[in-house]
Amino acid sequence: MTVELLDTTLREGEQTPNVTMTIEQKLEIAEALDEFGVEFIELGHPVVSPDVREAVHRLAQLDTNAAKIVHARAHPDDIEAAHDSGAPWVGMFFGTSPLSLEHKFGVTQDEALRRVRDAVARAKDHDLSVRFTAEDATRTDRDFLVQVSQVAEEAGADRLSYPDTVGTATPMSITELVKDVRNAVDVPIHVHCHNDLGLATANTLAGLEAGAQLADVTVNGLGERSGIAALAEVAVALKVLHGVDNGWKLAQLPTLSRIVERITGSFNSENAPIVGMHAFTHKAGLHTRAVLKDPRTYEAFPPELVDQDRGIAVDKFAGREAVRARLSAMNVEINDEQLADILEAIKARPQKRVFADIDLLEIADEVLDLELKARVPLEIEAIVQLGLGSALHTTRVTRRLAALEMVKEVYEITGEDDVVAHVVAPSIAALNDFIEELRVSEGVARTTTHLILKGYGPDNH
Repeated sequence: MTVELLDTTLREGEQTPNVTMTIEQKLEIAEALDEFGVEFIELGHPVVSPDVREAVHRLAQLDTNAAKIVHARAHPDDIEAAHDSGAPWVGMFFGTSPLSLEHKFGVTQDEALRRVRDAVARAKDHDLSVRFTAEDATRTDRDFLVQVSQVAEEAGADRLSYPDTVGTATPMSITELVKDVRNAVDVPIHVHCHNDLGLATANTLAGLEAGAQLADVTVNGLGERSGIAALAEVAVALKVLHGVDNGWKLAQLPTLSRIVERITGSFNSENAPIVGMHAFTHKAGLHTRAVLKDPRTYEAFPPELVDQDRGIAVDKFAGREAVRARLSAMNVEINDEQLADILEAIKARPQKRVFADIDLLEIADEVLDLELKARVPLEIEAIVQLGLGSALHTTRVTRRLAALEMVKEVYEITGEDDVVAHVVAPSIAALNDFIEELRVSEGVARTTTHLILKGYGPDNH
């Protein structure tokens, strides 16, 4: 199965409600996408605004392995702007459905065919490689869609794209569409599927399975309304289900996702596939027992493929094996009787949504009394990482942390989190209270806590 991915986070992604990006942020995303290995990067639509035009021009100058493509209407002004950008590809579109012809353009099918032919020919005269997109293809009369495709190909289009513009297609209808146009043209076919009914990834895979060569995606599925197919979902599905190996660096997907979350302020749900916080977290007792024996029982693929960690959630649903495994990972070994007492204490707190490591240590300390206290240091050290809702909060949060008694060092960092603090607390309970206070602080979007089990330095190496 030969496939390619075109990422349009910089264009379609910026059309997400409440999302805008600076030029420097777009450059950062483009470089991360190229490092991941997508075959095409769509730079933007230069006639939208002066800042988008400048961004497209600067992006076009990047040295990338990915081919660069500029968005354009099938209009002379847009084609000139695409040519001026310096990008080698133009992706031009023209609405072909009855709704588009009547309400967007007020033209007949014959006039539409003339405009498509002229626009593609003009772009080829400017030595541009052309991808022609029949906008609203899935609601276009099939005979007319084939006719448009053939006219575009005859005029010189190098590739043809068929979007499900309002997300009303199904995998079966996408399959039929792709097969029909494949029988009518000889150039590579692309699909671009919107997620209005939650079918974007399924429709994208159906299109590729039917013979499309390339799929449009965005990081985190950003885009108009409900967005389009997500890069992580499509790339990993192609690897896991079809064995596709394009050299994509799948382990970079969580980092790429966090970069785009930070820049756009649009965050994934915690259970988002592949990159979500809980994508590999198991909770039900039957599940966790099986996963601890063989992860394949409840995992479609190992989390290591995408640089994620397997998690075992502990709450009132927890089974014995889950609690024992979590405590064992913290070097706390217990017998069956002690485990039963700890599990009883956990289930006696049904209102608590999740028990973090420090919560489990606190319960174990209460249940085991002096047996565990001998193993728990008088001071608890932890590394706390904070993700902030906006860069505007960074200085304020950093200064506030630095002034707190339990905080020994604070650093502003790059990557998916913004601030990291070294915390030394007098007890587990004090550390727990400290973290809970951080979680509800202004500007703090998320926290991640790592207990320090051992420290190494010049005096204790």
